[in-house]
Amino acid sequence: NRLSATRFGGWLTRQTAAKLDPWIYRRTNGRWVLAGRPTIPQLTLTTTGRKSGRRREVQLAALHDDDGSFVVVASNFGQEHHPAWMYNLEADPRAWVLSDGVETEVEATSLGAAEKEEIWPRLHEIVPQFRTYLDRTDRDIRIFRLTPV
Repeated sequence: NRLSATRFGGWLTRQTAAKLDPWIYRRTNGRWVLAGRPTIPQLTLTTTGRKSGRRREVQLAALHDDDGSFVVVASNFGQEHHPAWMYNLEADPRAWVLSDGVETEVEATSLGAAEKEEIWPRLHEIVPQFRTYLDRTDRDIRIFRLTPV
């Protein structure tokens, strides 16, 4: 986790784990990712590509909320641009989540400023490197709630 908070670690994760983790996670029912057993809560998010119309998978850290929803952060490792999956959710908020071996259809909603302020402490607790990502960029990092439909 500390490595992914560094610029090199973020680059390495984007180049390797980001491409392999969804495949590994799906085939092991959430028990494994490229780095071994997940050390933070994760899910595989499948969106519909806004340009291609094809299914796009991404592995994300996630807060599993008490109401059955999932909360994901469009941090993109603190890069200056938003991740592609965020734009896909904006174009089509219907998506699928694979968590603990169970695939669920969800609908995404972007959290407002007050909701983000309220949930950040819980997110920092499960993924401490989010603090580094926030410090690394001036952009408004978006947070999405994925609610089962």
